[in-house]
Amino acid sequence: MNNSFDILIVGCGLSGIVIAERFANILNKKVLIIDKRDHVGGNIYDYIDKETNILISKYGAHLFHTNNERVWEYINKFDKWIRWDHQVLGYVDNKLINIPVNINTVNSLCNENIKSKEEMDIWLEKNQLKYDNIDDSEKMGKSRVGEYLYEKIFRDYTYKQWNKYPNELDSSVLARIPIRNDFDNRYFNDKYQALPEKGYSQFVNKILNNKNITVLLNTDYFEFINKKELNIKTIIYTGPIDAYYADKGLEKLEYRSIDFVYERYQYMNYFQTNSVVNYPQNNVEFTRIIEYKHFLNQKSDHTIIVKEYTKDNGEPYYPIPNKKNMELYEKYKLLSLNEKNVHFLGRLANYKYFNMDQAILNSLEYFDNNFLNSCL
Repeated sequence: MNNSFDILIVGCGLSGIVIAERFANILNKKVLIIDKRDHVGGNIYDYIDKETNILISKYGAHLFHTNNERVWEYINKFDKWIRWDHQVLGYVDNKLINIPVNINTVNSLCNENIKSKEEMDIWLEKNQLKYDNIDDSEKMGKSRVGEYLYEKIFRDYTYKQWNKYPNELDSSVLARIPIRNDFDNRYFNDKYQALPEKGYSQFVNKILNNKNITVLLNTDYFEFINKKELNIKTIIYTGPIDAYYADKGLEKLEYRSIDFVYERYQYMNYFQTNSVVNYPQNNVEFTRIIEYKHFLNQKSDHTIIVKEYTKDNGEPYYPIPNKKNMELYEKYKLLSLNEKNVHFLGRLANYKYFNMDQAILNSLEYFDNNFLNSCL
């Protein structure tokens, strides 16, 4: 491998591949993008299961949704996307209910007979708790759906997901959950909701299919940078920021990881009635079951389900937004501000949860603001 690269990008997830494409296409720069895994795409990597011919996402279901026109136009430059209105069910008190909370949810769990938006608004107003200051997710949840539904749907599920109860987490965790006053069973409200026709891996490979981009897999950045004498002035780092500054003596930031447990069922049409069924109560250890065959109505004589168990150790998926971690992250951020040629980008580097469209937009805007009119 030659050393004639202008940019080194660490991480082949969405944040890394989008800014790699910008450097390569807009500025005609030579880009080297590396990843410690054996595939591109980060957590949106998917593949065809050989036994069932079903498209599987290795790291959990990923549903693209956005209201941002720039992001929608950007992704459509690289692949064909199929409209997909995602729905989620929850198994609560031995019945399947709609998530997020809507009229159907309230009627089912609370034995109501609400028939209109006006009646639902009255029910919400009556049950929502009022707070002068909403500074954690317990207050956020109760202010949105009331105490009864909060306890049935959100309290224990949040604990299983984060190993912390909602009152230990920033209000932003449950603020992300939409609440509806109608019969709309969709999980997202966004104008654009879609899945790539042939999967995310094909979409990612099309973005990286550029003569100016070189991909190097199975490559740990810290080992790589010590062994190679690369004269690269600009580095985009998308890994965990605390790993980058591991020698500074600070505590590690906390992340949540996931164990994915696969079960295959031969000659079964479907295991469950929906692609995703959440298990909010504490009578089961896993958080949800995903049946990928539902997505894009795939055809197979068999099916696969994946049970998700969250845990503290393993691949870092979710930053844990509580006071301790946010204060600790600010210390890491201060260190990063002293870097002249290293830029920290993405969920792990910024210790912030990004949806897919947010990750894409963040990379597009970071490129515009920091590199579009600069001399590298």
